[in-house]
Amino acid sequence: MKGVFYGIGVGPGDPELLTVKAIHAIEAADVLIAPKTEKKDGSVALSIAKPYLKPDVEIVYQVFPMVKGFEHDDSAWKENKAEILGLLNQGKNVAFLTLGDPMFFSTYIYVFRLLEHEDVRIETIPGIPAYAAISSQLGRPIVEGNEVLTIIPATAKREKMKRAMEASDNVVLMKVYRNFPDVIEMLEEHGMAKNAVLVSRAGLDGEQVFHDVAAHRAERPNYLSTILTRRDAK
Repeated sequence: MKGVFYGIGVGPGDPELLTVKAIHAIEAADVLIAPKTEKKDGSVALSIAKPYLKPDVEIVYQVFPMVKGFEHDDSAWKENKAEILGLLNQGKNVAFLTLGDPMFFSTYIYVFRLLEHEDVRIETIPGIPAYAAISSQLGRPIVEGNEVLTIIPATAKREKMKRAMEASDNVVLMKVYRNFPDVIEMLEEHGMAKNAVLVSRAGLDGEQVFHDVAAHRAERPNYLSTILTRRDAK
């Protein structure tokens, strides 16, 4: 019998935000895949799941190049796929841990696509995305009534972001670490700067909350940073 492949969302940082189903899957796993984007020790997703690990679980660290590189050189991805399939063929249950939700801006999506046409049983278990945890923590509704919410990756083209902001009452901005000054400028242009709040490392050690985001435009936010905002009242 082949093993089961689990894609598990571990949420943004607080281990208590894992679902019961996620915990059961972690407990059922013989092998945990801890993804990394660089060759360095540790995995944030693994550290979040640590309270629920079995003493004898096997941990396999896999380095996943950024998607841009994947388009030109998929050798690392093929090696990771072969390793996962090898473990499953041995009858081992394999769990892939990912921050937030597996189907939301996650490396897991690309792993899922590599495996979905194989003879493999896949179970994807949702997790709480950072923006949902942030809104609850701050007592700040994300969207209500007939308002329009848009989730925007700050790495998108400026014109695309502009159109999205123009059509939205509320915005969640992800991946703001790379071009933060431009993000602040666009928020100001679209009347969304005053109500913006940025949270870095939500639920993790070193969490930071910035309510006056424009005052920090010269700084470089942590990689794990999210902005919630709504259109300023006129």
